[in-house]
Amino acid sequence: MSLKILLPLCALILFSLGCAGSNLSDNSSAQVRFEAGMKNLENGKYLKAQSDFQYAVMRGAGTDVGDDAQYYLGESYFLNKEYILAIAEYEKLTRRMSYSPFVEKARFQICEAYRIESPKYYHDQEYTEKALERYQEFLEDFPNTTLKGDVLVSIEKLREKLGVKLYETGILYIKLEEYDSAIITFQDVIDKYYDTKIIDDARQGMIIALAKNKDLDSAELMLNKHKETLTNNGLFEDAKIKIDKIKKKLEKVEN
Repeated sequence: MSLKILLPLCALILFSLGCAGSNLSDNSSAQVRFEAGMKNLENGKYLKAQSDFQYAVMRGAGTDVGDDAQYYLGESYFLNKEYILAIAEYEKLTRRMSYSPFVEKARFQICEAYRIESPKYYHDQEYTEKALERYQEFLEDFPNTTLKGDVLVSIEKLREKLGVKLYETGILYIKLEEYDSAIITFQDVIDKYYDTKIIDDARQGMIIALAKNKDLDSAELMLNKHKETLTNNGLFEDAKIKIDKIKKKLEKVEN
């Protein structure tokens, strides 16, 4: 083989070996940092773990190490109570690495992060709505999940919170003497959150709103229809007293 042919061939071989060596080095360093990240995660050193996993994700792209590091990067944010950042990292895993064995857990952790970020009922409920949506999607996609019990409990609590917020809106309308709006709002609670603990409070609110709106027949009809459950929850007498007071006032006006 001539020297002119041999020199370029040798250069090509050396370049290929160099690239291979570089890839091996990247994979090796990614593994080392991933293991360091796992130790830091276990020891509660979440910021250090984040740095380790970010490195492993970058250097181990397209490998099992990189995929696993992506999940644990989300975990390091989650455990450090940086829930919105955790969601972003879990989302990267579920979008780009649908084959990962961590997808189900990542999807669940997204739900949990939104649930934790869900504020008290009197604040904006954007994250509550998102948590509910994600939990429902999770159950649809993983119907046989072992986490189903936890999901159902969380859904119940979130629905209860939304029901309470809507109920309190109805109470506010009563205070403002906007009885038509109160009736619509309480009906909304009854229709949407019939399976939550707020249901009897909403029924009582509806009865009072109807009475104040001078629809005493409808108020008394509803009071008697739900007498047993309202009595059991200590709500019957208060509603009845309010109806009687309104009835007496109307009778005086008529006389």
